[in-house]
Parts: sequence; C-alpha cells; structure tokens
Amino acid sequence: MMPLTMAGAGETAVIRRVGGNEEVKRHLENLGFVTGSEVTVVSVVSGNVIVNVKDSRVAISKEMANKIMV
Repeated sequence: MMPLTMAGAGETAVIRRVGGNEEVKRHLENLGFVTGSEVTVVSVVSGNVIVNVKDSRVAISKEMANKIMV
C-alpha cells in the first residue's frame, strides 16, 4: 500500500483505504474515491494529482492525495 501521490502518470490503481477525519472521508467519497474503486493518474504537478475516477476527471491537492492509499 502507498499513498496516491506515489503513483506515476498513466498508472491505474485500486483504492485500498481512505484516511482523514470524517469530513475529509465524506468529501473524498462524494468525489468518487471509495474503497475498491479504480483510479487512473492523469498527471502529477508539484504533488497535486489529476485522476480519472468513475468516468470523471478530478484534481486533488497533495494533502488529500496523501490520505488515499492504493
């Protein structure tokens, strides 16, 4: 298991765990980051990540991406 920020551009991974407090978890789940779903990293810029998740393209900060374990 590793944080999403460690995945390289073009990599597809399965979400294993979403960390953080309840508010952060709920926010990420609303964006589609739920345990068991696949994410594809589109690009990484300064630690900030753009991913495809559930047919949507989402940009998240480095801090949020560190809470998503793949």
